[in-house]
Amino acid sequence: MTDAVTRHAELVSELIGDRADAWDVAGELPRDLLVKLGASGVLCAQVGPEHGGTGLDSRAGGELTALVGARCSSLRSVMTSQGMAAWTVRRLGGLEQSDTFLPRLTSGDLAAVAFSEPGAGSDLSAMETEIADDGTHVVVTGRKVWITAAHYADLLVVFGTYRGGATAVIVPARAPGVRITRVANPLGCRAAGHADITLDAVRVPADHVLGGTGLPLPLATTAALTYGRMSVAWGCVGILRACLDAAAAHTATREQSGRVLAEHQLVARHLAELYVAERHATRACEHASDSWDAGSPDMAVDAVHAKYVASREAAEGAARAVQLLASAAALDGHVVARAYRDAKLMEVIEGTSEICQLILAQHTRKPAQHTRRKVQA
Repeated sequence: MTDAVTRHAELVSELIGDRADAWDVAGELPRDLLVKLGASGVLCAQVGPEHGGTGLDSRAGGELTALVGARCSSLRSVMTSQGMAAWTVRRLGGLEQSDTFLPRLTSGDLAAVAFSEPGAGSDLSAMETEIADDGTHVVVTGRKVWITAAHYADLLVVFGTYRGGATAVIVPARAPGVRITRVANPLGCRAAGHADITLDAVRVPADHVLGGTGLPLPLATTAALTYGRMSVAWGCVGILRACLDAAAAHTATREQSGRVLAEHQLVARHLAELYVAERHATRACEHASDSWDAGSPDMAVDAVHAKYVASREAAEGAARAVQLLASAAALDGHVVARAYRDAKLMEVIEGTSEICQLILAQHTRKPAQHTRRKVQA
């Protein structure tokens, strides 16, 4: 770990302690915790020092994300949201917008990124939220659903149609016409602050429109989604590590038929598969982060691959952990029970597994991107 990651890891460990289970049951993260982590740089650690951040590269940021994900997926989800907001400002906004909004995201303000709509989940081309010019302002009208961290947010990064294309606009969460309604009893990441957002002719200054112009929808959305997929993937590595630790500890001490569970062959098989799942997901994430840090043209598809692999492995790995711990993991608030619910949600957010499969399949139809090896006789 770098010194910055070690410092952040120590702060995360201190602030979370053993409270994640209680937060999950209550469905709420303490706001002072989020503000402190935001101001310390943990929530968007890849923002540069010039804007108050730590400036971690993707690999170091990923390891920090995994560490948070192993302790509390709800907190990691808020971390993903904050990082997506910052990355969207950096990618779509101008220099003045970065200088205005990024320091807010590294000093304690919290942000949520609003993509999904009632009729536009996986198919973002069906997005109906409208950003319309109105002199020195724009008017934002639409409805967003299942927006992570919206319950806690000070700023909303809202995607919508604009000038024949699409873009994102920064909307203060308490602006007139904004209504945020908490999603009740979500399956996983219960404390991540998922909420629906109604935007009823909300007026914001025109300089809140990132970049100031409309963009092709894929270009506008891919910037934020790629960051989100990377963060979710590394968070799934954390889920797998938590499950592996819990399963290894339980099976090393629980006795059955005169010997500890880990010595039973069928149990050992589950442990081996959990270990392989964690290694598989970690390697996929490391490759995607290296691609990101190198500025590779395959960065976006590598992020999709990492998200697909890691979320699938996390869902299957958490199920194995439940099987190994049996009734011990069947209680609300237990780390493995929490992982089981959280991991399933990871196969849905930031592009479902099916959408990831379609993107990866489309990538195989681009032969120029593949090097064919000659078979040696």
